[in-house]
Amino acid sequence: MDLHTFLTPPADSARRKGPYDRIVMSSRVRLARNLKDASFPGWAKKPERVRVLELIRPAVEALPEMKDAFAEAMDSLSTQDEHLLLERHLISREHAAKSTGSGLVLNRDEAFSVMINGEDHLRLPALRPGLQLRHAWAAIDHADSTLEKKLEFAFSPELGYLTACPTNIGTGIRVSAMLHLPGLVLAEQINPIIQSVNKLGLAVRGLYGEGTEALGNVFQVSNQMTLGESESAIVERLEKVLGQIIEHEENARGTLLEKKPKMVYNHIGRAYGILANAHSISSKETMNLLSLMRLGVDLSLFPGVDRALVDELFILTQPAHLQKQHSEKLTAEERDLLRADMVRERLRHVSRPIAKPLPPQAAAAGETEK
Repeated sequence: MDLHTFLTPPADSARRKGPYDRIVMSSRVRLARNLKDASFPGWAKKPERVRVLELIRPAVEALPEMKDAFAEAMDSLSTQDEHLLLERHLISREHAAKSTGSGLVLNRDEAFSVMINGEDHLRLPALRPGLQLRHAWAAIDHADSTLEKKLEFAFSPELGYLTACPTNIGTGIRVSAMLHLPGLVLAEQINPIIQSVNKLGLAVRGLYGEGTEALGNVFQVSNQMTLGESESAIVERLEKVLGQIIEHEENARGTLLEKKPKMVYNHIGRAYGILANAHSISSKETMNLLSLMRLGVDLSLFPGVDRALVDELFILTQPAHLQKQHSEKLTAEERDLLRADMVRERLRHVSRPIAKPLPPQAAAAGETEK
């Protein structure tokens, strides 16, 4: 099966809706599992890795959720395929680097993307748009229970599920959400928020997880430890924290519009101006500017423009997706030129942002600044 024809078109992917999706772009619950009496993938030799893959893959493909799924060994995928999956957040950076003995099973609506023989024998993630942690947990819990009837997992009565990384021992659960937080960044409140979240035992990472940059003002918030707390308690705790972050982001946007509207309009207007007129632009700059334009759409500064347009461009302008549209190998410079051409064309019918009338106190503050 061809991955390119299997993946959901970016336009359809960008239209997926969920609760609080103007701030929470996606929710993810992942379980880590390993087979009993088999070496962890990092220690296993090639024959054992292949044997484990041949044992796990049919069991995963037989799940009701995996009807008509895409299933492939990682060494059968091209580098471009791996990068496409990574840019869609369907595999991890670590799994993209795997080869013989590793595999992937992806269901039709991309809600389940099972990684086999990565850091653990099984990484079972459930993905949902918007804030849907409980739905994601229920879905992956059901799949895990079904698999446990066919596969014997490594489990300790004292420690719980055994995993390659000590921080995953116990429940093996990683609960996370991808958040768009331009208001907190512009208000210079993001660092105190990150520090507060860290003190609660949660981790804040960049767009592609641990060790990556928060491109496009997108941050991942997740639990750090999985031992000594039930799965439902972890989901509930993270959901409460996310609710507070959503409130802080909404408040930051409102306060900025009330007290510093010109600053907000300037950032969004400049972002639109560059995106609509640039003839060469990097992936990093594009994502950061699209983030500001997305904020402008959420603030109703682009009447008639759907947020799905911006979210689609978030996907299409990334390197592997841009390369996918061209048969010849593109250099970074060629990608920057083609990216700018595509964005200009897609924004051709989008008018410049329309600033709202300033409230009296903000207008007076503007006069004072002059």
